[in-house]
Amino acid sequence: MTILEMTPLSLVEARELAESMDFVKKFEKIKYKEAEKLKNELQELGLSKVKEADVAKIIDLMPQDSSDINKIFVDVSLDEEEINKILEVVKKY
Repeated sequence: MTILEMTPLSLVEARELAESMDFVKKFEKIKYKEAEKLKNELQELGLSKVKEADVAKIIDLMPQDSSDINKIFVDVSLDEEEINKILEVVKKY
């Protein structure tokens, strides 16, 4: 077997791809359709510091405050405005 492409996935996306994996269901916080919408909204923010892997982690963890955001972005420093934009989107879900 050869790996052709590596793409970061949230747990919800992983479960959708591997429906038989009940293990993943225990950790997902939102449903697949909501996760798709959330992913699109986060990407539409246009924050250059937020990478695809970060978006997947945001969906997995559903951060509630700036300290939760800072746990995701350990290598990058987001300013308060960027953090607030992310939290505003996440709070919709």
